[in-house]
Amino acid sequence: MIHIPRNGISYVWLAPVFAVFLAGCFPSSPRFRSDNTERLRQQQEEDETRYAAKIREEVSREDDRKVDVKAATRKLRTNDGGALPPPGVNRDNFLLEVVSYLGVPYVHGGSSDKGMDCSGFSSTVYAHAVGKELPRTTTQQYEVGRGVRKNDLRFGDLVFFNTTGRNPSHVGVYIEDDLFAHASVSSGVTLSSLESTYYKKRYVGARRVLE
Repeated sequence: MIHIPRNGISYVWLAPVFAVFLAGCFPSSPRFRSDNTERLRQQQEEDETRYAAKIREEVSREDDRKVDVKAATRKLRTNDGGALPPPGVNRDNFLLEVVSYLGVPYVHGGSSDKGMDCSGFSSTVYAHAVGKELPRTTTQQYEVGRGVRKNDLRFGDLVFFNTTGRNPSHVGVYIEDDLFAHASVSSGVTLSSLESTYYKKRYVGARRVLE
């Protein structure tokens, strides 16, 4: 039974209208998902720039396993005991893509050879080397693929770190022999060791995107 107010006007017909309106106002609605993704993208891209001075100071003090990038690159190119890539992935092509960006400066929001940030580097390498599109932010990349233990890391896995207090805030691409490539605030695109004090204590996990 529909209740009719004393003034004789029923507003029952408004219920469907309000339901449609409110559906677009919850976080699960497409509009809110889009807004949240953009906000997250901007926040992630800004984090390392905001904490750049702090990161540089901590890296200079704690990175006790500095990598000789030129020597490491020569060894990687010879494949001397190199780790095998996932099935269907051309190791040389993937490695060539990684090496081609070494020395590129860190640029907030960048994803080209003019400059790139950490998630811009990983997404660019994956896109060009294996035709795999990754989400643009570190947090979003932490949700793709499947988690792998540190002892089981394989060529091409994504490795993640907490460098700003946000978990995760930094991403790199694992190569082999505890080495990973990444766009560092302090050095631009470079190779670093997972066993350095700085990265070891900030390591938060890894994801396998290539199977």
